[in-house]
Amino acid sequence: MDANLDRKTALKDVLPTAFGYVGIGLAFGIVGKASGLSVLELGLMSLIAYGGSAQFIMVSMMLAHSPILSIVLAAFLVNARMILMSFTTAPYFKADSLLKNILVGSLLTDESFALAMNKLNVTKGQLSFAWFDTVNWFAYFTWFFATIAGALLGNFITNPAKLGVDFALVAMFIGLLYLQLISDKSLAFNLQLSVIVLTLGLVFVGMIFIPTKFLVLVVTLITCLLGMVIKHVYF
Repeated sequence: MDANLDRKTALKDVLPTAFGYVGIGLAFGIVGKASGLSVLELGLMSLIAYGGSAQFIMVSMMLAHSPILSIVLAAFLVNARMILMSFTTAPYFKADSLLKNILVGSLLTDESFALAMNKLNVTKGQLSFAWFDTVNWFAYFTWFFATIAGALLGNFITNPAKLGVDFALVAMFIGLLYLQLISDKSLAFNLQLSVIVLTLGLVFVGMIFIPTKFLVLVVTLITCLLGMVIKHVYF
């Protein structure tokens, strides 16, 4: 990863991350097909909803014949963390038009956000619309085509867990986290490691007391607050 912020560089930067979309997209397509949805329905869901965890929940709730309002609310709550990510990225696009900001925010994902945070380490805190827009669109269509491919394979693969494709997303985030740790020189390594350990602990405890739909959002807010306190007190 270098400091260039053009579209060509964005394609190079996002390519390794895209393999995570392929793995989880295939898994979603396979699961969705096994749940009785057609290839067309799964493709449209990936184009319109575009949220990995939310889409898995939507499929399971549709199978349970849940009310439409409940499905919409569940999808919103699961993806509520995107609001926090948008707040974080918005300052880098103050000079861009409203339409460009809407495009960046609408296609923002966990992966593209993590990639952007890593990119900041080599660009001296700069991001460009061209770079981020290319990353987002590449990820968007990768997810769509992976879903279609998974749906088509669904007739032949009944248990995706045996192939390990369900671990693709986890593996990708482990890699992104490692890159963040070794690349970000603006924060002390011990501080970053402390926040990671704190996050893991809060998630473990939170799984006992907090509903799954709220867990990521609540832990993110608490960790941000405690991380700020730790930074100012000890670092």
